[in-house]
Amino acid sequence: MEEGALDHKPHRPSCAQRLREDAADRGESVQETAHRIHAHCGVTLLRAHRLARGLTLQEAADGLSTLGARYEAAPRADGDQLGHWEKGRQPRPVTVDLLCEFYASTAQDLGLRGSSQSSLPDEPLAEERAPARRSQQALTPAVAPRRVADTVPLSFEQQIDAARRSVDRTLAVGTVTPTQLDLLDEQLLWVREQYVYTPPAQMIEMLLGHLSEVEDLAAHRQPAAVQVRLSELTAMIATLIADALMKLGHLRRAQSWYATARNAADDSGNTELRARVRAQAAMLPYYYGPIEAAVALSKEARILCRNRPTPTAAFASAAEARALAKLGHAEGAEAALRQATEIFERGHARADTGNDAFAFPERRFLLYMSGTLTALRRTAEARRVQESALALYPDKTGIDPALLHFETALCLAHEHSTEEACQLAAATFLRTDPAHRTPIVEERARQVVEVLPPRVRGSRAARELREIVALPPGQM
Repeated sequence: MEEGALDHKPHRPSCAQRLREDAADRGESVQETAHRIHAHCGVTLLRAHRLARGLTLQEAADGLSTLGARYEAAPRADGDQLGHWEKGRQPRPVTVDLLCEFYASTAQDLGLRGSSQSSLPDEPLAEERAPARRSQQALTPAVAPRRVADTVPLSFEQQIDAARRSVDRTLAVGTVTPTQLDLLDEQLLWVREQYVYTPPAQMIEMLLGHLSEVEDLAAHRQPAAVQVRLSELTAMIATLIADALMKLGHLRRAQSWYATARNAADDSGNTELRARVRAQAAMLPYYYGPIEAAVALSKEARILCRNRPTPTAAFASAAEARALAKLGHAEGAEAALRQATEIFERGHARADTGNDAFAFPERRFLLYMSGTLTALRRTAEARRVQESALALYPDKTGIDPALLHFETALCLAHEHSTEEACQLAAATFLRTDPAHRTPIVEERARQVVEVLPPRVRGSRAARELREIVALPPGQM
């Protein structure tokens, strides 16, 4: 571990977050941001790399476990163990390899030593030697530069020539043609269009198949431009998997997949994609909490967009407005909504009308506006927006129209139209295709009951709604 990193009390994570936001505004790479956090906050390089990516200990540990599952003898790490390593405890060489792969960095970049792939590895303890050898084999990339055998003495010139030939072989490994990449893009575009109306459980199976194909190609050394496109594809697929898991109520797995999506987007260096993944990830804490995390993610996405008039910039500002409104910050929510409206109406965002999960067409913009106005109790405006949005949805779509109807029911509840609110929520729930009637739909129906005044929660209409969505008696 690097020396001097913990000579003084480390700064709070909020300090690293400010540095990360500042770095994003300047367009710094994640590696530069990590070194800046390390120098300024007094944390180890290993911890700085996690903070530079905005990961919690648990998110990073989950990501390591997901990555390690690809290898037969990979180490397993939880949040506590990762915390020990971040404070200076030296992990085993095979673990160093996994950390290097996870953070796309060298052992030196992470302030670690003892990588099993290093030319001068540390000698493991006796009881670790056999597992370490097995793990080294499991974690060795499919294509690695060959080393000159120690038993064959070579001249200086021969070593130079051998090294050049090794590099040439590595450079020749790239196996992906432009045609293959174009086909992968076309396949993913088709999947993104299917995602809008396909039930999430069915969608996950489809997405995993495409991810496996992309991962097989990315596992081999590819030219930089190819590797960037593969990372972009990985980020988009991982985001859709995370979103589908969220709809199904698998919250921890969704959180881990969103972390994987952010890592892949950061690895690609595509600023627009980095922002889009974060804005999309804000949906999980928006629906399930903590709402502060939704504000932070959408704000980070907005900063990355630098107010460019793009669909992602409008999406990020609209997501921030909706989260702030739900948190009760009316002034901030209204300011963010004004910004989202201005960006959307500047032309580029409004032109985004495709039936694509990564699009941000007008109907989806109005969905976010509806959520903001409903949370601010501006019910008359919210209901007008809901009607406008519903008119824009095609016949074949997912749960967005149902979410809009639930928000109309919430507006009615705020207006003390109890019976009408409960009847609309119940009818919406029953009309929803059972394959789409996931926990996120149930949660929105429950919310209609929760906002009712206590004195009317025992009314006939409220009881019927509770029975339909099978609310536990304790929530009556």
